[in-house]
Amino acid sequence: MVPSWPSFRLKMASDDDVIRKRLLIEGDGGNDDRRINGLLKSFIKWCSTVETPEESHASHQRMLGTLAQCQFAVEKSLLVHKMNVKEQQRYEQLNSQIETNISDALQKISECKSELQTAKRIRRNRQEYDVLAKVIQEHPDRQDTLRQLEALDKELEGLKGTKGSLEEKLEMRRKQFHILIAAIHEMERILDEDDKSEEGAATEMDTS
Repeated sequence: MVPSWPSFRLKMASDDDVIRKRLLIEGDGGNDDRRINGLLKSFIKWCSTVETPEESHASHQRMLGTLAQCQFAVEKSLLVHKMNVKEQQRYEQLNSQIETNISDALQKISECKSELQTAKRIRRNRQEYDVLAKVIQEHPDRQDTLRQLEALDKELEGLKGTKGSLEEKLEMRRKQFHILIAAIHEMERILDEDDKSEEGAATEMDTS
C-alpha cells in the first residue's frame, strides 16, 4: 500500500534528520587521520627515545588507547557504511514499491474509464430499448393485425356480394320501370286515339 503524500513527506523529513544527526556524530571522522598520524609519531618517538620502564609503559598504554580509538572508528565506519547500504536498499525498494503502486493505480484508472464507457453504452442501449419497447407496445402485434385484415377481407367479400345483389335488383327495377313507362305511353296513345275517335263520331252525328 502506498503511504499518503503527507505521511511520506514526514517520513522523508525524519529520515533526513536521522542522517543529519549521523553526519554530525560522524563529523569527527576526520580526526582518524590525525589520530593515526599522532600514533605513528608516538610509535616512532617511543622506538627512538630511551625512557624509563614506567614512561615506556605509559607511552605504550597511550598508543594502545589511540589504536583502540582508531579501531573503534573503523568499525563504526563499517557499521555506518552497512547501515547506509541497507538504507539505500530500503529506499530503492520503497521507490520500486511506489512506482509499482502508481502503475497499478493508473491501470485501475484505465480499467475504471473503460468500465464507465461500457456502463454508459449499456445505459444508452437500455434507454433506446425502452423507447422501442414502448413504441412496439403502442402498436398491435402482427397476429392481431393479420386477424383484423382477415376480418376486413371477409367483410369486404360480403359487401361485394351485397353490392352485386343490389345491382341486380336495381337493374331489374330499372327494366320494370322502363316497361312501366312504355306501358303508360302506350296507354296514353290508346287513350288519345279513343278520344279522337269519340270526337270524330260526335262530329259526324252533329252534321247529320
